[in-house]
Amino acid sequence: MKVLIITYYWPPAGGSGVQRWLKFVKYLQGFNIQPIVYTISNPRYLTIDDSLLNEIPENIEVLKHPIWEPTDLLFWKKNLQQNSGISNTSKSSFLSFIRGNFFIPDPKLFWIKPSVKYLQKYLNKNDVDVIISTGPPHSMHLIAEKLHQKNDVKWLADFRDPWSDIYYNKDFKEFSFVKNRNKKLEESVLKKADCVLTVSNALKKEFSKYANRVEVVTNGFDDDFLEPTKVLLDEKFTISYIGLLPKQSNPENLFRVLQVLCSQHKDFEKELQLNFIGDISDEVKTAVFNNKLEENTRFINYVNHAKAIEYQRKAQVLLLLIPNVKKCKGILTGKLFEYLIANRPILAIGPEDGDLADVIEDTNAGVIVDFDNNDKLSSEILKLYHQYKKGNLEVDSKNTNKYHRKELTKKVAFIINSLHS
Repeated sequence: MKVLIITYYWPPAGGSGVQRWLKFVKYLQGFNIQPIVYTISNPRYLTIDDSLLNEIPENIEVLKHPIWEPTDLLFWKKNLQQNSGISNTSKSSFLSFIRGNFFIPDPKLFWIKPSVKYLQKYLNKNDVDVIISTGPPHSMHLIAEKLHQKNDVKWLADFRDPWSDIYYNKDFKEFSFVKNRNKKLEESVLKKADCVLTVSNALKKEFSKYANRVEVVTNGFDDDFLEPTKVLLDEKFTISYIGLLPKQSNPENLFRVLQVLCSQHKDFEKELQLNFIGDISDEVKTAVFNNKLEENTRFINYVNHAKAIEYQRKAQVLLLLIPNVKKCKGILTGKLFEYLIANRPILAIGPEDGDLADVIEDTNAGVIVDFDNNDKLSSEILKLYHQYKKGNLEVDSKNTNKYHRKELTKKVAFIINSLHS
């Protein structure tokens, strides 16, 4: 069986957007499914990770076609991106307004028509059993929708994130007609796709209002590239966050709690070290400074995936942050599953009755504290610190194998086969 996967993010792209389908492609052949990848030929990704190129199977056919993005016309865009990264792209209200109201559903929309033309020529000469689109960017779904209409081919639409309800949309200050347009485009995709795939049960519930069939396959972890060497933990009491950290996830309460603990416990102040590794928003850096934690904090720029895993494995505690926004209960960040592979205690801040809380409880991988529960947050941090002082800060996780990328690919393969049966 052959599947055509339409994706904007593909190595050498770095960050979380590339991981999901890179890993599925890596393992699909083991389930008698041959993936064909369609992506851009002239990438201008904000983050680059050349090491991920090594994970692409050598016998995979990768189709590429150039993209023109209107944001390239903005003469200050290149400098803005280099200085700010993804986490600060919404700092310019003017740029956010233009992006949100003039490029619907996203600046990749000009790739839709040429991609449909290019891929239709391919489909005229090559048999494909299922078309798969993955978004965001959600223009990928619009490419698949048009191909689905033109061809007798099943369509699987993968939503890694919501479309009209994604948490950063409010920064775009969308006109009402733009919000309605995005909602209608999203509903059309949900209704027309033969199956919608997503990453959490809460998103499944939302999408099921319009889609006939919705399946959940979470993100996961992959350990086949890890060296089986013993990891030396950080000497200090490190609380480490690795990855993209937007302003919506700025843990201001955490910083206030840590400031109080540092003032009350001198040993704690001396041994505490916060690590923020990756693309971190300026609001986070300001909050660290305002709470007088700059001496206890390290900011390290974006690192490749292998290096990120190394930082995770040697941290005393791994910090996981959910954006404090509407419908945050359905946010199940891929970072959680990356953290599972590190086998270090997870301290999560987010809704205690959401999908993230369910996974943490199921795996016994750590603790989750609600956004405004400062007393519990302080208590849990001190508990972790006392374990650290005793030399027994460990985690006894369980039920993690089902989140291995190979096991998750098995579920995806079953879904794909069910569409073609």
